[in-house]
Amino acid sequence: MLKPPPGVKVAVLEWEDLECPKCAYAFPIVHAALNEYARKGINIPLVRRDFHIPGHIWSHQAALYARYLQDKVSADLATDYRRQVFASQFRIGSQDDLERFTQVFFQEHGKQIPFVLDPTGQLEREVNADNDLALKMGLAHTPTIIVVTPSRWIQVEDVTQLDTAIDMARASVSTGKR
Repeated sequence: MLKPPPGVKVAVLEWEDLECPKCAYAFPIVHAALNEYARKGINIPLVRRDFHIPGHIWSHQAALYARYLQDKVSADLATDYRRQVFASQFRIGSQDDLERFTQVFFQEHGKQIPFVLDPTGQLEREVNADNDLALKMGLAHTPTIIVVTPSRWIQVEDVTQLDTAIDMARASVSTGKR
């Protein structure tokens, strides 16, 4: 269940809730670490999953907007949307606040929110599948960050130790240790 994408030796899996302050804290740290590896010519993909904390009133809808951008527009724009949602959590207190925030985001990027965001229900199924997988795995909090190789995984409890976990995973892949 916890494997990197096909053809990849090491990846980072992250379950996040767009309304979670700890996820907002982790987001720039995770991206800075992965960008530093990329700068060195080392590709460590991020596999992002949505996991909703009960009681968070707008995170599911935000995940649908992010998934729409990911699937229909651009992965980079979806990442930027998530980044800006995290940075603006303190201003988003309701579904209406999220709608206004998202409308401005789309306008600033020359996009228009479709009249029906998810006509086939595909985005809803994808977001729910992420959430269901988290529940099946027994995840209890966000962010949950896991570094995976084809034969092992390391859960990162302290996001500031992500690079250490990645280095350990890379070393285990190169030596063949489990």
